[in-house]
Amino acid sequence: MTAREGQLAGLRALVTGGAAGIGAAIVDALLASGATVAVLDREVDDAVADERPGVTLVRADVSDREGVENAVRVAEERLGGIDIVVNNAAVGAQGDIAANDDEEWARVLSINVTGIARVSAAALPALRRSRAAAVCNVASIAAGVGLPQRALYSASKGAVAALTRAMAADHIREGIRVNSVSPGTADTPWVQRLLAAAADPVAERAALEARQPHGRLVSAAEVAGAVLYLVSPLSGSTTGTVLDVDGGVSGLRLRPVDVK
Repeated sequence: MTAREGQLAGLRALVTGGAAGIGAAIVDALLASGATVAVLDREVDDAVADERPGVTLVRADVSDREGVENAVRVAEERLGGIDIVVNNAAVGAQGDIAANDDEEWARVLSINVTGIARVSAAALPALRRSRAAAVCNVASIAAGVGLPQRALYSASKGAVAALTRAMAADHIREGIRVNSVSPGTADTPWVQRLLAAAADPVAERAALEARQPHGRLVSAAEVAGAVLYLVSPLSGSTTGTVLDVDGGVSGLRLRPVDVK
């Protein structure tokens, strides 16, 4: 094993929404780098733990503060501490500003934004005791790029990016680094469900792929690789950063392929 492959050896990580999609890929990356991991998710399956040595599963809903505090306490006890927190749990939302009522706005913001605050606050005492404390929040391309029919979701993820920087400022002198990863449209179960519901799934997928300069959807493993970089002790001078993993959508403006 190289030093980089074992860069998280001995560290304890907490991942919300780690049962599927990007969250599951993050769990795999952390395990492969030597960490032990606790997954907090509304849907946990003991069979997953059997297939993944080093994983502790704790049922929790990030919109429930008392439940989060209990779950983080259980995770810390089982892991023997917490060094890394990855706030990945989130829900999607579609439509313009008139498409969702106040109840839906409150629900999505409670999960996607306040959920990060709930989990991170519950983990703060343990993080303050760690010598390699790091938090990584999962934002989205929607935080920095205007996407059609994503008003509520974009508002929530823009808040995640802002919250990340505020958390980094608050806790840097406590030795806790806070960063965020901002994925482009990723090939996840949620996106696959959206495609399946489209009038023409093939055409819709082609449109999503064409939107990204590298011509394809982002993979969950690519997002996990970015998270691994941000939480690793090898990145000790990286904090307050929002790292785009989006195939170039945020920063590139390519000429059409038929233009010389």
